[in-house]
Amino acid sequence: MTVAGGPAAEMLARLPVKGRAPKTGYSRDEFGPRWSDTDKNGCDQRNDVLARDLDDVAYKPGTDDCVVQSGILNPDPYTGEVIQFERGAGSSSAVQIDHVVSLSDAWQSGAQQLDAAAREQFANDPDNLRAVDGPTNARKGDGDAASWLPPRRESWCEYGARQVEVKARYGLWVKPAERDALARLLDTCPAAPLASLPSGEIAAVPTVVRTIAARPARDTTG
Repeated sequence: MTVAGGPAAEMLARLPVKGRAPKTGYSRDEFGPRWSDTDKNGCDQRNDVLARDLDDVAYKPGTDDCVVQSGILNPDPYTGEVIQFERGAGSSSAVQIDHVVSLSDAWQSGAQQLDAAAREQFANDPDNLRAVDGPTNARKGDGDAASWLPPRRESWCEYGARQVEVKARYGLWVKPAERDALARLLDTCPAAPLASLPSGEIAAVPTVVRTIAARPARDTTG
């Protein structure tokens, strides 16, 4: 029998449910340097995600195909719109990189108990990063599924499943209202998929960050 929501719903049922922890001590710096090269492919994760998620990518000259200069987000997963990305002081914010599970929400859901290396991995995990419409990402803030969902309903199933998987991967919990919102969402989804973890598997702390397949490691010995 197929369970509504499939593996994601089954994994959600196994996540711990607790109240929101205090935000005391939270800062962006608790998750390491911004946009580390955690997968050691020579490019930081922000540019890796832009290269993965944009079409018609052009790179800034002299950056060894690392720094994305321009591209097209087609479509933006949160709004369905087509958005042009052009690197620049007044234009880069049109496309932002969203942490599907925000850093602040993670901090208040167990990440403050992780060590510094695990938090840096979380902040740069490609499964938790998406190139999205900048203004929409700003409106999301640090909201969880109980307080914010993408305007584009077609993305809800994938978005909810990804939140569940990321929280499971890092041993984070869900708040009661968040759990209820995700359960209602996934109940409408036909076997919502997971990116990597098998059904029911809860990984307390990852040992490595998964490399973005579209950008293999380069030979730097020459």
